[in-house]
Amino acid sequence: MTNLEIIKGTYEGGSSEENGKNLAKYVADTIIWIEAKGFPYAGRYIGLEAITQNVFSRLASEWINYKFTPEGYLADQDKVVAYGTYSGTYKITNKYFSARVAHLWKLKDGRIISFEQFVDSVPVNYAMF
Repeated sequence: MTNLEIIKGTYEGGSSEENGKNLAKYVADTIIWIEAKGFPYAGRYIGLEAITQNVFSRLASEWINYKFTPEGYLADQDKVVAYGTYSGTYKITNKYFSARVAHLWKLKDGRIISFEQFVDSVPVNYAMF
């Protein structure tokens, strides 16, 4: 598989569960995952377990229909950028949001070694308060 195909598989599976399985299949054990400053789950997480605990589990439990809708991809050797829109409704406030986002993925030898999020956090934070 190409790097682009690997990353597309983390977004374009038939379900969130399939996307998660595709991610788990290709992540390096020491993947570095960076959630943007200002984003509710901001931080640097190492390894899939830390990412799942601090990001994915919280998104699943705190939001209704939280999703990333990709609009396109840019690939350049060991880097792939996915860009599009986040959306969802925060359970506590019942407020909906939509925000522009880009994800920068880095791969080495067919393994995902890092992820960095770039997002307009204002709409996300507004939905939470």
